[in-house]
Amino acid sequence: MPVTVLDDVSVVDVVAGRTVPHRQVVVDGDRIAAVTDAGAPADSRGERPDVAGATVMPGLIDAHVHVKAWTADLAAVPRQPASYTTVRAGRILAGMLSRGFTTVRDAGGADGGLARAVEEGLLAGPRLFYCGHALSQTGGHGDGRAAGEDHAAGGGEGLSRIADGEDELRRACRDELRKGASFLKLMVSGGISSPTDRLDSLQYGAGELRAAVEEATNAGRYVTGHAYTAASIRRAAEAGFRCVEHANLIDGATADLLAERRMFMVATLVTYEALARRGADSGMPADQIAKLQRVRDAGLESIRLAAAAGVRLVYGTDLLGPMHDEQLGELELRAQAQPVADVLRAGTVHAAELLGEDDLGVVAPGARADLLVLDGDPYADLTVLSRPDRRRLRAVLRDGRTAAGRLLPRPR
Repeated sequence: MPVTVLDDVSVVDVVAGRTVPHRQVVVDGDRIAAVTDAGAPADSRGERPDVAGATVMPGLIDAHVHVKAWTADLAAVPRQPASYTTVRAGRILAGMLSRGFTTVRDAGGADGGLARAVEEGLLAGPRLFYCGHALSQTGGHGDGRAAGEDHAAGGGEGLSRIADGEDELRRACRDELRKGASFLKLMVSGGISSPTDRLDSLQYGAGELRAAVEEATNAGRYVTGHAYTAASIRRAAEAGFRCVEHANLIDGATADLLAERRMFMVATLVTYEALARRGADSGMPADQIAKLQRVRDAGLESIRLAAAAGVRLVYGTDLLGPMHDEQLGELELRAQAQPVADVLRAGTVHAAELLGEDDLGVVAPGARADLLVLDGDPYADLTVLSRPDRRRLRAVLRDGRTAAGRLLPRPR
């Protein structure tokens, strides 16, 4: 790959929370080779696109996606052929990349085949971390059977699998790890898109939760938990989870516990707004939509409580079906409860810390060349990022290659 020199650009320093003008970013292969003053000498082989005056920032990271969720009726996903779901997932991945997400973390459904296809260039998309199937108890958030269905729960192309008891849960953990999972996810409270549980139900016993943590730790991995209520979040923390997802109904004392244990919280506000407006038309059953309002109303307050306690907040969206197009809407929602600098950290450096990847989420020498080229400074105007219809996202680079948009050559 040729060297690419982005000269006389402003660079978003997400760690410091500021934009530094008149800089030169040199990309060599899939890495950032240098970040220096504008006009500095660079490799004569370098391509110099016409980007003077543009802003360069790290590619975004969405730490809670479901790339196989092509419909909001999750029970319908495993009823279709795997080939169909894979094609739909490819479309979803490509859309994420075009919005500026260069890395995503799938929280249930994606597998090693999709991750490999992206890495080999067979599918256009962001770098993909995955847990495989999320793990659920019978009747838990991952059990898609209605109350009248007596058949065994399936796995396959669904987003979850059922595992009850410590022995069965250990076997399921080991199986997902065998298939390449970079983390494990357990359902530890009720949810919206499950037909038979209550939002405030506690799922899995304490021994089962600890068993999953032991299996993940033995494999050099970690466990995250789907958890809405303070009680379920506390149980996950006490069992040794590294992270919780959603956490809309957290309280101050539990937020303090997460901060004390250096845990991460992946909030997902935008999915509740999207479901309230578009869920029914996107396939979500009416009884599931009826569960929505309680967590929707509490979303912003959960961000405020966690931020005040010092919890490491991470960007997530959890969108389903056609609602994936609202992926950037999470930015503006969070900005109602946090400074923009913290919102951008959630989608860059904090997410990279959760993934355990210190070469993601920053514009710095040695980091992966996952970059966004913008017409405008997101600290001054967040809609530069959050409203793609304004066409302010000029180009997306992933591993040094232009993956979306265009970098025009400098006029001679």
